[in-house]
Parts: sequence; C-alpha cells; structure tokens
Amino acid sequence: MSGSLQIIQKHLSGGILDPDIKACIEEIKKQNAPLFEDIPVADARIAALSGISSMNSVTEDVHSVEDIEIDLVTHKLNARIYTPAGDGPFPVLVYYHGGGWVICNLDTHDSPCRSMCNLVNCIVVSVDYRLAPEHPFPAAADDAYAAAKWVHQNIARYNGDPNRIAVGGDSAGGNLSAVTSIKAKENGDLPLVFQMLIYPVTNMVSFDTDSYSQYAEGYFLTKSMMEWFRRLYMGSASAESPYASPLLADDLSGLPPALVVTAEFDPLRDEGEAYAKRLHEAGVSVQCSRYNGMIHPFWGMGGITSQAKAAHREAAECLKRAFG
Repeated sequence: MSGSLQIIQKHLSGGILDPDIKACIEEIKKQNAPLFEDIPVADARIAALSGISSMNSVTEDVHSVEDIEIDLVTHKLNARIYTPAGDGPFPVLVYYHGGGWVICNLDTHDSPCRSMCNLVNCIVVSVDYRLAPEHPFPAAADDAYAAAKWVHQNIARYNGDPNRIAVGGDSAGGNLSAVTSIKAKENGDLPLVFQMLIYPVTNMVSFDTDSYSQYAEGYFLTKSMMEWFRRLYMGSASAESPYASPLLADDLSGLPPALVVTAEFDPLRDEGEAYAKRLHEAGVSVQCSRYNGMIHPFWGMGGITSQAKAAHREAAECLKRAFG
C-alpha cells in the first residue's frame, strides 16, 4: 500500500489532559489504594471489578443477554452473548476484555459490549478466557482463537451469521484480537472480516517507546503495572513470539481490515500506532485514531467521559462497513 498512514487526531488539541479524566485521576490518587502489583492477584481482581465497573457505570438495555459455556473439549470457557432486537441472522463481534491477561472478566466489560451490540446491531460474544498466572501464555491466546472458531461453528444456533465475524478487544483483548487474526490467516479455518484493536498491546519484549517514557506513571496504566502483567502472563515463555507480540510477526499481509484506537496519555500508544503502520505497509486496510486527552482505559469509562461513546461510535461505523 503506497503512502503513509494517517493517524486521525480526535478530541482536544494534543498535550492537554481531558478535564474529566484529570479529575478522575486526582480522585484515584486521593484514595491512596495499593497498586495492583503490590497486592495478591486475587485482591487485584476484586479491586479491578469494583473500580473498572464504576468507571463504566453506563448500562444500556439490550434485547437479550445470555451466559453460556463454550466447550473446548479440554476445558470450558464462560461467555456472554448479547443479541439485538430483530430478525437476523446478525453479524457477530467476538470480544476479548482487557486486564493484562491477569485481571477483569465479563462483568468489568459488560458496558462496552452492550454499547457495541446496540450501535452495530450485531451479536456480541464476550469471552472469559483463562487468566494468568494460573494459566500463563499461551493459554489466553489459545482460548481466544478456539473461542472464535467455536463461534464460527455454532453461532448460527444463536441467530448469528458465521460468514460475518469480527474480533475485537481492548488492551490485552486488543492483543488477543490481533493474535487471533494472525492465527486465522495462518490456519485458514476461520474467516474474519474485521479486527477492532482498542489500544492493543503489540510488543511485550521492550517497553522503550516514547509514550512509555512520557507516561510511565501517573496516568492509570503504568510501566510497572505492565511489567507485572508481562511477568505473570509470559512466565518463562519468550515474549518474541508473534502470539505474544504481534508487532514482531514477520508477515502481516492478508489480515482482515482493522481499526486501531489509541489514547494520547497511554504507555501503549506508540506500539498500537506502530502496529497500524505495519498493517498499512503490508497492504491491510486500516484506520488509526488517536484520542487526545485520553488515558488507557477510556474505552470503558462511559460514566466519566463522552469520548468513550465517541470511540464506540467510530468503532461501530467501521464494523458496520465491514459487515456490509
């Protein structure tokens, strides 16, 4: 693909932290809560459920919501199916929640899944993949791909269209979406029409970008938190695997079209945009948007900033085009 990739600048002028986000950060600092990396994993998961759920806070009505189990033969995964009103068959978004492969679950990311279901008029299948450190790499990556394959094979029973499936997620979930797209191309047994990558983790080897240097601490997601996530998720495995660091994959050609959303005040910003550029250079159709004034978890902060809903609308438009 000729020409350079345009990174669309959204919201405020660069360099200005959104006032609502700034107030949220200041309130978090006042609480003086322990860092995730300084407490037991079980306690971090409880804290994440409470804190992230309060940031989401906006709960939309959806026509139907059903909790199911995905049987992968060797083990089962919990999943939640959001279905819009109408006749169908509906296109499908397989969604992977963020949380560094260590924390978060279906409940922490319920709000954006409801939003995407309504905005796109599609089925959303939210996948509760296995978490580290109990299940280190490549468990989450394997679960993400296997769950998407299960959806392809079974979603017709839920009034879904197996020929219109996209993957998407935020942070670690964006990583799993990118990895699932790579695996689908390599194996040729999972036709995907789109990948929605919300501030994805794309490079687990080195945390040395400018955004890591500028926003290493003080903006919710920190460098030390990412190092904790990496240690628990990767264990003794090499982070150079493209299934951990998709930015390091040799060949990104032939992947489904993509939306990459980044946040200005986010350590992961530069690697997300670097991945978008590599997709573009490989001939993949990609839209990359940077939301200025935002921090890492803004996608799920519908109760705090209007930019969460703006990002949802942008993603919805991209998905609707991909689904036709």
